[in-house]
Amino acid sequence: MSTPYKAPSAENIALLEKLVAALKRRGIVTEEEIARRRETAERASPETGARMVARAWTDPAFRELLLRDGTAAAESFGVSMKGNPPLGVLEDTAEVHHLVVCTLCSCYPRAVIGYPPHWYKSAAYRARAVREPRAVLAEWGTVLPAGVQVRVVDSTADYRWMVLPLRPEGTEGWSEERLASLVTRDHLVGVALPGATAGAAAAA
Repeated sequence: MSTPYKAPSAENIALLEKLVAALKRRGIVTEEEIARRRETAERASPETGARMVARAWTDPAFRELLLRDGTAAAESFGVSMKGNPPLGVLEDTAEVHHLVVCTLCSCYPRAVIGYPPHWYKSAAYRARAVREPRAVLAEWGTVLPAGVQVRVVDSTADYRWMVLPLRPEGTEGWSEERLASLVTRDHLVGVALPGATAGAAAAA
């Protein structure tokens, strides 16, 4: 599913620089605002989403907030959501598994997961996730029981989505930090399922 990275062309970089210069001339953005946004983007990481999931697994009040208002939950972790679309969180259950895709481009909750991987932006993933989600999941080694419904959710420019996966069995009594170590970007998108094995290996 992975696709090779293609660096932006010199022409595209020049166009972006012209656009930024025009926005600054018109007073729409300032150099300070651009620097602040760049710093925020560089700090964004799947580790933030992983810590939010671990907190939800151990704190019922935070779990309720996360599912009701993902944006507020992210801000409670010190993440600035200003200028970002609302964040929705999809709770996996024993009956329903969620898979996030952006069918038009690469809309993604970057503030809490970081930059989208190249496969997420690929035309193959965007089309196949909708058409044959179980086949796509199988390529990550995620084979769900026949009775589990796969719900594909479209992330858009107006609303971004993140998955709250099921807490793995065998993690009772684990610390929040140890639980967070189980969660990766792939789990937050829904292409994979967290397991207790990775956390046990890390603790060994």
